[in-house]
Amino acid sequence: MEVELPARASSSQAKARETPPPSPAAPATAASPAEDAPLLPGDGVVRRRAVRERFAARSLSFRRDVGHAASETFLLTRLTLTLLRYLGVGYRWIRQFLALCCYALLLMPGFIQVLYYYFFSSQVHRSVVYGEQPRNRLDLYIPAGTTGLKPVVAFVTGGAWIIGYKGWGALLGRRLAERGILVACIDYRNFPQGTIGEMVEDVSRGISFVCNNIASYGGDPERIYLVGQSAGAHIAACTLVNQAIKECGEDTSTWSVAQLKAYFGISGGYNLLNLVDHFHRRGLYRSVFLSIMEGEESLKKFSPEVVVKEVAARSAVSLLPHIILFHGTTDCSMPSAERPDIQKCSEAFLDALQQRGARANLFLYEGKTHTDLFLQDPLRGGRDKMLEEIVAVIQNDDPGASAQHLAVPVARRLVPEFMLRLAGRVSPF
Repeated sequence: MEVELPARASSSQAKARETPPPSPAAPATAASPAEDAPLLPGDGVVRRRAVRERFAARSLSFRRDVGHAASETFLLTRLTLTLLRYLGVGYRWIRQFLALCCYALLLMPGFIQVLYYYFFSSQVHRSVVYGEQPRNRLDLYIPAGTTGLKPVVAFVTGGAWIIGYKGWGALLGRRLAERGILVACIDYRNFPQGTIGEMVEDVSRGISFVCNNIASYGGDPERIYLVGQSAGAHIAACTLVNQAIKECGEDTSTWSVAQLKAYFGISGGYNLLNLVDHFHRRGLYRSVFLSIMEGEESLKKFSPEVVVKEVAARSAVSLLPHIILFHGTTDCSMPSAERPDIQKCSEAFLDALQQRGARANLFLYEGKTHTDLFLQDPLRGGRDKMLEEIVAVIQNDDPGASAQHLAVPVARRLVPEFMLRLAGRVSPF
């Protein structure tokens, strides 16, 4: 149904180990003259030297990847232990954790296939560095077999502000890349490594990198779209609204909201004041949530729905791009259906935007849960209605370029239906 109405800087040594991969827009690595020339007497030594050099380069790249994986594993382990100290021992979060493990196990057949694509596809460029803070990296999904500059999606993944990771966007990145759209999945510091203000800073820095550098990877800087899912939708909306407010003053930022053609918010929550008690009942305890959001006094500041209603933000709202929201009607994490204890999330944000004159639309999906739109439906294969809506908006902005993306194979099923249904029943989201 469519509703349409009018913490800390990285060392120089770490930077050296994790330099961005070469731009795919640059000419492909050319073979050396020795490789192209006929194999004549005396050429064997040159040929063997070239082979040794290539092997040494690959070995260095492999060691760098292993070192990066080891450092990330150590960091995540340390942060997990820190998080456990915040959570303490409570039956709600233990129950949610066990449900999450069962949920992941049931979807594992699909996750394994996506992980294989993520780590071994030549279209995926992992951990491109965009800033100096920890986790200031993004993954690029480069379309194959298309010519010219490609439309770009900057994606901010969800994860309850605690378990977000750029790799969660691999399935979306693959599906959009198949349709000729370049995708940049932005990673950011999670709690307890960072609080909401630092998450917004990281995402803003990632968007800036995309706006200013994506052309060198084959992306069109004139056609950039922002997408956020769940907690990522909230962070992306905060970033967008904050940037618009800055631009109404004396802003010296390295990017502008005018560079974004549209914002897509998937299953997001935009008014934290209405969600504190709701999250507490679901296992994200009030004390932890307020620590993430930098105290109760900051809840309004990081609630886009509240901010756009303020008189001071009236001129900023007019700068916002087209905002398109997606939500399932049976979403229990960020409720969409009417409930006596909580206001509807996306509907309330839509109303606030339209009251200020912003261009905004909402798509509601009957019977869909918090994760159906982003995970279960793409893993199911076949038609993906939400993906089709996103692609339609992007292609309609440039009809001349969309014709080459029409012949897309139907996505195959990655997880059996009975496992998807069981996962929906045990899902902690």
